Amino acid sequence: MIGKNIKWNKETYKELINYLVSIKEEKYKFFNLKLITTKYEILGIRIPILRKLAKQISKTDFKPLLDLFNDEYYEVVLLEGLILSYIEDYNEFKSRLLKYVLKVDNWAICDTVINGFKIISKNKELGLDLVKVLISSNLEFSKRFGFVILLNFYVSLEYLDQIFKYVKSCDTDDYYVNMAISWLLCECYVKFTSETYNFIKTNKLNDFILRKTISKVNDSYRVSLLDKERLRELKTKC
Repeated sequence: MIGKNIKWNKETYKELINYLVSIKEEKYKFFNLKLITTKYEILGIRIPILRKLAKQISKTDFKPLLDLFNDEYYEVVLLEGLILSYIEDYNEFKSRLLKYVLKVDNWAICDTVINGFKIISKNKELGLDLVKVLISSNLEFSKRFGFVILLNFYVSLEYLDQIFKYVKSCDTDDYYVNMAISWLLCECYVKFTSETYNFIKTNKLNDFILRKTISKVNDSYRVSLLDKERLRELKTKC
């Protein structure tokens, strides 16, 4: 348990790292190695444990800790991202996030930390500016951040045209970006079938995104057989 009165400095940061190393699981490490490609060393710490630790840290004066984080372990980078979700000032959150995404080199960190960014759901219009910055980046996982943020917080009729605009504007061969776009379009198709169908029909998507979107829709139990077939027929026409 991390006490609320802890003072974050180089010494206490080192104690935190030593604690993380002490709770690593070799079996879980090798499980992650099969799923995640990263330049960081993986310790093997389960995400619920990291989430609990981030929540404990959020009850301390954690801002100095954010300036101490370095990149020695995958879980350390992930923990930093989880702590970011507890920043209450949006401008500070945005500033720190744009620096943080430069560290991210895999889908798992990206998707895991974004799920906790409730501050975006409270600042939807400001959040769109953040999405724009992320998607316009040249970095694969910065772009993915933008599209996964849209997936988590903006799949609604109000923002549907904005989503389509960002999808249309993104021309990339980056695998993890295109996977995120496919995932996003699938969710849009599930919730707004007619609008999304018309978007796909009238805009030439790259073959990978089209095929993956159709595949994800076909796997969904929330789409009728008729709507699945209509989308499959669209693939042959394109």
